[in-house]
Amino acid sequence: MSLSRIKYPEIGICGLSCRLCPNYYTEGKSRCGGCKSEYRMGAGCPFITCAVKRKGIEFCWECAESAACEMWQKHRAFSREHDTFVCYQRLEQNIAVIQQHGVSVFEETQRIREQWLREVLSDFNEGRSKRYYCIAATVLAIEELDAALTQAKNETTGLSVKEKSKMLHSILNAIAEKNHACLSLRK
Repeated sequence: MSLSRIKYPEIGICGLSCRLCPNYYTEGKSRCGGCKSEYRMGAGCPFITCAVKRKGIEFCWECAESAACEMWQKHRAFSREHDTFVCYQRLEQNIAVIQQHGVSVFEETQRIREQWLREVLSDFNEGRSKRYYCIAATVLAIEELDAALTQAKNETTGLSVKEKSKMLHSILNAIAEKNHACLSLRK
């Protein structure tokens, strides 16, 4: 499959949202434009090799062998308890949404999350919170994210970016605790 035939470059082959990955927001040569971008296609990802390069499909669940694929099953099992450099906590929910409602519905919700994340990175990132905000954008409900941002804006007028970040962290941590959500990578 050529890059020109890929319809959803910001949705990972496995179901992760590239729009919520810290590497998507990196400046410079190491910036990743998504799992199916030219940058990542040259990497040694086994899912890219199998799905995109060998089978010409965009997603693992499109494969006729996905239910029996050991690599795919191990990946999903891993994601239930662990993360890598990116948050996997919602992988199963992502796959379910895509399978029930379609990729375009999933992509639209990810664009909303991305918009929230871009605003937070622009106004509340003191230089050390990119990964934290990416995880929050992945794990928390959109309504909770919006409410947290509104509250943080109202309570941080005139404060430094560091103080604004601390306030937003406090609000997001309270939401996460209430929901039993984890806002750090699970190792």
